[in-house]
Amino acid sequence: MARIYVETIIAAPMERIWAATQDHRQHPRWDARFGRIDPVPGSEPAAFTYATAVLPGVEIAGYGVHSGERQRDGGEAVSSLRFGSADRRSPIREGAGYWRYVPVAGGVRFLTGYAYRTRWGRAGRLVDLAFGPVFGWATAWSFDRLRLWLEHGVTPERARRNAVVECLLRAALVAAAPAAGRPLLVLVAAGLAIGFPPYRKTPAARRCRRRPGKDGPR
Repeated sequence: MARIYVETIIAAPMERIWAATQDHRQHPRWDARFGRIDPVPGSEPAAFTYATAVLPGVEIAGYGVHSGERQRDGGEAVSSLRFGSADRRSPIREGAGYWRYVPVAGGVRFLTGYAYRTRWGRAGRLVDLAFGPVFGWATAWSFDRLRLWLEHGVTPERARRNAVVECLLRAALVAAAPAAGRPLLVLVAAGLAIGFPPYRKTPAARRCRRRPGKDGPR
């Protein structure tokens, strides 16, 4: 099974983080992996369907089932679920994961770990060599987007605009460099576009931890 882990620390009350991540109306605002989440009325355990736009006018649908929520000593909380998709276009067939909320000094350590099975046999495993890192990056980018919202009041919509503008500026820098006719300048421009730290109010996957610590999930 393919596995993904992402962790960040959010300087906000547990209640706000829980509401932003558990409310089906708020969740798609900050999580780039989902375009829409719809609860299934009357389902027990609580179930939902989701849709993600992969191209303009093209959506891939899936489903999820909450498999448990529990509070732990010290105010820690865990929310787990199972998910999958019957859509043959989806590289993910089924999976399971959790969200964990751990109070720490000055905020909450918010982390996720999930694993999934691909479809399409060997071809699906090959596709996942590219899809998996992108999926992990999207998870981390979304976690930082959530952090900016709850810590600094940067709405998810504004954060997306910041990201688009910054990407365009970096692309423009690289595109303009060849006009100088100096190969070294092109390399410098490319290095700056790739390596220069993102604006503090632009979401960045690099700000999140992507592997558990030696002592396990923090």
